[in-house]
Amino acid sequence: MKRNFGYGLIVAFGLTLGSCATKSSTTAPQAQPVYELNNLPKVNLKDFKKNSAGAYVLFDGSSLNGWRGYNKDHVPAKWAIDNGTLKFSKAPGGNAKAEGGDIIFAHDFKNFELEFEWKISQAGNSGVFFLAKEVKNQPIYISSPEYQLLDNQNHPDAKQGVDGNRKSASLYDMIPAKPQNAFSAGEWNRAKIVVNKGKVTHYQNDEKVVEYELWTPSWIELLQASKFSKEKWPLAFELLSTVGGKEKAGVIGFQDHGDDIWLRNVTVKVF
Repeated sequence: MKRNFGYGLIVAFGLTLGSCATKSSTTAPQAQPVYELNNLPKVNLKDFKKNSAGAYVLFDGSSLNGWRGYNKDHVPAKWAIDNGTLKFSKAPGGNAKAEGGDIIFAHDFKNFELEFEWKISQAGNSGVFFLAKEVKNQPIYISSPEYQLLDNQNHPDAKQGVDGNRKSASLYDMIPAKPQNAFSAGEWNRAKIVVNKGKVTHYQNDEKVVEYELWTPSWIELLQASKFSKEKWPLAFELLSTVGGKEKAGVIGFQDHGDDIWLRNVTVKVF
């Protein structure tokens, strides 16, 4: 009797543990990442002049009309016009504590061809963003692909990532620019980014170097193999997998990475 009674307790206890283990091993559905978009003022592109090629001139060397800080209503002090260029200075006038941050052109672009020239300081790092959303309390790159701007010869990022996918003109941390034809620090480079119905092409110094398709299984694979994967950064994955949001459009921006960079002849042709 005692032996049978004890056995019954053991069986019952074992069934209870099994039931608990089954319940605890059930994976609860993951909650969607929570975020909020800013609804800051935008400009009307038709108020800007076109050049002879039919592209809107976003920066003509004399005015910052249309530009402001990301998630800001003004241009941060570290961005200014310098001898006809749009320059980011890490310490303007010797003041390293001046206000910085990324800068955007306040208009949502959908299908377009962005062209500009850039040069960067020794060991400098920066980037270009597009189809970006202004997400409250989040950096611009959480919602935007990045065309890398880099001194490949001297910045450590050139040796990080995979197969050079952090070098200049690369889709940052995802696709390396090939051929890698960037000029040295202090020399002007020509850049072009074409976005047309989800197909994105990067050009550097008049050569096509990167191509990919947004909103496709291959795009998701790229994200999952990067620092923006669902496991590593759920919010970035959520925003980048649907880059541009429902409108499939967003702002263009340039990065404050703490290094001096100069930009000129910034134009956009819309399709």
